[in-house]
Amino acid sequence: MSQVLARTARIPRLSRFGWLMGLYAENHTRLVRLFAPGDLAVGSYASSISDGIDVALEVIEQHAYTVELRLSYALRDPVTGEPDPSAHLRLYRDARQVEATHCYVGRRWQDVIGMYPPPAEVISHRLRMNTFLGKWLQYLAEQGHGVATLRRLPLVAPIAA
Repeated sequence: MSQVLARTARIPRLSRFGWLMGLYAENHTRLVRLFAPGDLAVGSYASSISDGIDVALEVIEQHAYTVELRLSYALRDPVTGEPDPSAHLRLYRDARQVEATHCYVGRRWQDVIGMYPPPAEVISHRLRMNTFLGKWLQYLAEQGHGVATLRRLPLVAPIAA
């Protein structure tokens, strides 16, 4: 029995922060394989398959080392009018990571964890958001979404007053 304990004691344990960084790396692989957002120009895109529910991808900003994105369905929350579900993403080109900075799935993060949460609660919330993102990206890939189904949407000119 002591030999088994000695062997398991040598296996390093992954911290919650380490686990989160691993999720960021997995989500980068999934997102890049799915939509290659680093190659897309700033603008709005839609991915359509035969299920009737389009996926909306908005490239908000392209920077030298990061890409700001919003991933959602072409569905709106009836109360707020916001896309739901929706995830704001930051792709780190150099670190090869994607972070879900915040998600809108019926509630804002302040409603979930409060305005001044302890650090452990912030890590837990980020783990949940990025686990959600990973599962969502995997689901989208399994349904057939990808670069081949992605099309750029025309720019909508603002209405002059």
